[in-house]
Amino acid sequence: MAKRAAVKRIEADARGGSGKWVARFGKLDPGTGRKTAVPNLFQVVGEKLSFEALSAVDKHLGSLASKGIRRKGVYVAHDSMGYARYIGRGRIFPRLRACLSKHPSELVYFSFYIVKEKQHEREIETLRIHSAGPLLQFNTKKKDLPRAPGIFLTTKPGLSSAAL
Repeated sequence: MAKRAAVKRIEADARGGSGKWVARFGKLDPGTGRKTAVPNLFQVVGEKLSFEALSAVDKHLGSLASKGIRRKGVYVAHDSMGYARYIGRGRIFPRLRACLSKHPSELVYFSFYIVKEKQHEREIETLRIHSAGPLLQFNTKKKDLPRAPGIFLTTKPGLSSAAL
């Protein structure tokens, strides 16, 4: 018996004024397969959306507040090539607007991640910052930590760095 594939269920569309983009809001229904008791990490994910869609996405997520979806999480601002230039966490849409107003000619896309458990936001942000490396030109306060074989560095409060 073949497994049923995962199915995208589109609930709404938002089209841009320029007609060049469409933001689709929906849900991914998992196919049949091994069911686990592990809950989903993310409530909402939006990746590499045009900054033209920022207001439409903000408005749509505002309508989902009654379902317990908040508009705080991890956000990423990307350049025209899709590279991450700024990564942060907090109030997603006001922060993205502020970043865009500082660098309007350099930023084109944005991504965001809203997690169920707020405690995971810091880990996701740190992971994204480390994976972006030296391309984060606009993160002036968050510097990439030096890495060397056999060295373990942590940014978690209350823990000190230790050699392995």
